[in-house]
Amino acid sequence: MSGCPRLVIAGSHSGVGKSSLTLALVAALRQRRLTVQTFKVGPDYLDPGHLSRVSGRPCYNLDGWMCGRDYVTRLFAERSAAADIAIIEGVMGLYDGSSPTSLDGSTAQIADWLQAPVALVVNSHGMARSLAALVHGYASFEPTITLAGVIANFCGSDSHATLLSQALQAANLPPLLGAVPRNALPALPSRHLGLVSATETQWNADLIQQLAAAAGQHLNLDHLLQQARNAPPLPPLPPAPPVEVVADSTVRLAIARDAAFQFYYQDLFDALEQRGVELVFFSPLDDEELPAHCNGLYLGGGYPEEHAEQLSCNHTMLNSIRDFCNSARPVYAECGGLMYLSLGLQEEEKSWPFVGILPSWAQMRSRRKRLGYMEVTLKQPTLIGAAGTRLRGHEFHYSELCDDPLVNTGWEAAYQTRTNRDGSVRDEGYCRKQVLVSYVHLHLASPCKALDNFVSVLYRPVRTSKQENQR
Repeated sequence: MSGCPRLVIAGSHSGVGKSSLTLALVAALRQRRLTVQTFKVGPDYLDPGHLSRVSGRPCYNLDGWMCGRDYVTRLFAERSAAADIAIIEGVMGLYDGSSPTSLDGSTAQIADWLQAPVALVVNSHGMARSLAALVHGYASFEPTITLAGVIANFCGSDSHATLLSQALQAANLPPLLGAVPRNALPALPSRHLGLVSATETQWNADLIQQLAAAAGQHLNLDHLLQQARNAPPLPPLPPAPPVEVVADSTVRLAIARDAAFQFYYQDLFDALEQRGVELVFFSPLDDEELPAHCNGLYLGGGYPEEHAEQLSCNHTMLNSIRDFCNSARPVYAECGGLMYLSLGLQEEEKSWPFVGILPSWAQMRSRRKRLGYMEVTLKQPTLIGAAGTRLRGHEFHYSELCDDPLVNTGWEAAYQTRTNRDGSVRDEGYCRKQVLVSYVHLHLASPCKALDNFVSVLYRPVRTSKQENQR
């Protein structure tokens, strides 16, 4: 399947600096003229953007809970085949995932499936021999996980690093792979649970050089490379299911992509193009209207609240999207896209009108509304499948709708959702004619039938209102 050298960069817990360290490592490896393929564990949309910028290649998400083992291992094999090394950034702590009793949805699950050694990032501030006790627990907790070594972040000094190395060596534990002093890495701005988006970070050659220099000085790059090369070849997979190309070059999908709308999985774009769909990116912030001759519209998540005034003032784009939604052509919107199709956004004493297709205002909350994995069952036929179809996704947002869009509006409930954490069930998602909107970010590429259904809807000729009446 894949003999690509590979290494997982995992944290002992969230907030230990694994994202910045991963970026620094990737920058340093590229400086050695290596082709680095990056991956991110979990449903994260932000870190992949940064990893793509630094690696010079699209980053792919590996999510065990949403996608399953076959999809994850095949995606890894296909995307790492031409690389010199694969670097996989973890999510949360090494063993944190969708279950408190198993590896499901965790970084460790991906490391297990890919037989990838793990470099454990630890906040070493104020620690000496206690580091050995902590690492002993992580190294012995799950027998299928191979700990390649430890990266001590927020290290105090060279003498502190020596103490930490001696503590690990005396306990016969994996070695110290690096000791990174506090403030050794350039500061990257953050928001909510992680870094701000790549579009908001001033990525340039100087910043990437700073990261590479810090990694070169404070990480044992040769040892890290050797650990990655020690990863065994993975067994071959059965042949991939055939891709049904039901589209042709005339099928065009308009996709909102700018600073306000940027939450997309790269493998979905790849899968759409494999099926013959032409992806046409546009900016609701800066463009005057939708691209011409498009068969469908996709509005992903992002930060419309950060750009609400500019979005609201772009009247020609709002009118263009409103007309498209009323044209009987398929429209799919998630989270930020849902907000954009609503009557508008309210925050404190301000309000900004938006497209106005979904009959409710959205309002921002000071505290997070929802976060977690969701299983979705379609309550009726939609753009992405027949009634009863089950899909998996993730929900993370600070906004909520002010009114119920289902009350005397012609809109219908699209999904029944089940929260993975506590099993609670509720209706979510709204559909009307060919428009489907929801707060849930679905992974549409892993269940092929859902994607095939969406492409087949794109391919259908659009019926005018007169034609519908004649039926």
